[in-house]
Amino acid sequence: MKTVILLVIFTVGLNSPLGRCSCPYPPAKWCSSVSSAVQCGVLKHCLESNISKSHLTAEPVQVGLYYESLCPGCRAFLVNMLFPTWILLNDIMSVDLVPYGNAQEKTQGQKYVFECQHGEDECLGNMIETCLLNMTEMAFPIIFCMESSSDVLASVESCLKVYDPQLSMDKLNTCLKGDLGNQLMHQNAQQTASLKPPHQYVPWVTINGEHTEDLQQKASTSLFSLVCSMYKGSKPPACGGSQTQHFKSYCHNE
Repeated sequence: MKTVILLVIFTVGLNSPLGRCSCPYPPAKWCSSVSSAVQCGVLKHCLESNISKSHLTAEPVQVGLYYESLCPGCRAFLVNMLFPTWILLNDIMSVDLVPYGNAQEKTQGQKYVFECQHGEDECLGNMIETCLLNMTEMAFPIIFCMESSSDVLASVESCLKVYDPQLSMDKLNTCLKGDLGNQLMHQNAQQTASLKPPHQYVPWVTINGEHTEDLQQKASTSLFSLVCSMYKGSKPPACGGSQTQHFKSYCHNE
């Protein structure tokens, strides 16, 4: 049952009706692409297989994503470009997610108060994803699950049950409502403010800590090809092909 749930989350979100999986590929091809992994219901298996068969012979390519939880362009890039690339190349790349984007930070007594581009719901979404990144190794799959659903906030509990059932909403709420979550968001604000050059929009992508418009364009067009080309070690089998999609939708910092 879990396999079918994973398939639904990846393709159409948690609120879509459950369908029957149809796999037209032979077993040897199941993990050859995200599409085949999803269609054959083996996405989680392929991820675990890639991790166990590490091809790391050099430093991993570091991909940083500065984003907002409710920014449409951020969601499209994370769901359709970053996560699928990570599924296939997680053994040669690392991902640093920084949920903050174009938010503004103010001090209020001993705490920090945040104003977000897409309102209070986005601030809550940013905080949830920030706490997840601090609390579980399954943060990225959970965040992907949230961002690919029709309602980011409403999907939190369902996504936890699929990817990390040991992490309860009570534990998550402790972070959200306490000093820890507030301090973690402050760190995101500082990390975003220290970007050089300063970010002009989100999603804002860095590769090995560097941002240029050329790198942004390549990441938006085919992050898969970019990571493969920038990895300095022996190329893994997955890099024998490429996936080309184009996602260029931004939430500008006004």
